[in-house]
Amino acid sequence: MGKMKTFLKNIHLQMKHFKFYNKKDILSLTKIRRFETHLGERIQVLPEENGWPESLQQSPAKYVLLGIPEDIGVQANYGQPGADTCWYPFLNHFLNIQSNDFLTGEDILLLGHFDFGDLKYLIENHAYHPDELIDAYRHAVVSIDEEVENILKVIAFYNKIPIVVGGGHNNAYPIIKAVAKGLHKNGATHIAQINCINLDAHTDYRPLEGRHSGNPFRYAENDGYLGRYAIVGIHENYIQQNVLNDIHQNHFIQYNTYEDIFIHEKKNFIQAVAQATGFTEDTFTGIELDLDSIEGALSSARTPCGINSLHARQFINFVATDTKAAYLHICEGACIQNGIQDHVTGKLISYLVSDFVKANAENRLR
Repeated sequence: MGKMKTFLKNIHLQMKHFKFYNKKDILSLTKIRRFETHLGERIQVLPEENGWPESLQQSPAKYVLLGIPEDIGVQANYGQPGADTCWYPFLNHFLNIQSNDFLTGEDILLLGHFDFGDLKYLIENHAYHPDELIDAYRHAVVSIDEEVENILKVIAFYNKIPIVVGGGHNNAYPIIKAVAKGLHKNGATHIAQINCINLDAHTDYRPLEGRHSGNPFRYAENDGYLGRYAIVGIHENYIQQNVLNDIHQNHFIQYNTYEDIFIHEKKNFIQAVAQATGFTEDTFTGIELDLDSIEGALSSARTPCGINSLHARQFINFVATDTKAAYLHICEGACIQNGIQDHVTGKLISYLVSDFVKANAENRLR
């Protein structure tokens, strides 16, 4: 018990970029209307920031929602900025969902969000040329990894399911690492390792060339925290040949391309998702959804050809029902990008998060 207290104390000291929310913060974004109850009026918060791990442990909420609004990892991968702009638009929509028999909100705890704005400011004001800028971004991602891991590890240790919104896909690495460690530490798994299913236009399995949004799953596998990895809907035009070679030689990776599903029609979308859940059914599985897989969605790699929002909702519903869900991570979406604004992206994410909670809650009751 002494070691655990020391561990939790050290976690608290390493959270300088995290903002905890209180009830006042939530109600400031919630529209109060007579004869109606919105999610923001029912969703849980911690009673106080000090001693937060113990308060989290005592909370009856099963799901812990938090934001990582950053685009440092995306820009470290030469991607378009904007992944730091969806958290508040998402919250505005999510907190104003009707609280009703379908979803009351009382099983969700809204923890807060990370703010890495100071890191981004330092990088963009002190890097002198493009190569130096990329190197600085990639070093900053390592710092982000550490802070994200510290909080997610505690959430998983107390048998809560993290729901993470915003930021680049780089954050999949610390999430996988943290949840794997937390579940192992509390005895839920024999080893610190989990599986993952990713709905994405890209594999995000680029080489170990420094941390960025294009290689989180390679790092997670290399460090032993990722067991089986299934990818649904990757675009054949954007799979590097060296990555394709590695995937074909790896028995722990399974994939279906967008073209095989929608162009060649070798299987339908749900069959592809079912194949992924069957491949990863041996242990806890993280659920990843990259918004660049959705046609027209504002994201770090916006696509004119992809799945639609209904497919995304079906994916979340099916996987949350058919797996032992370890976490949900929705990433790469943007609400403001290069002068374009589309706050509907935030509303779409609110649908996906509510779909996950409903489906997973029903799964746990079976």
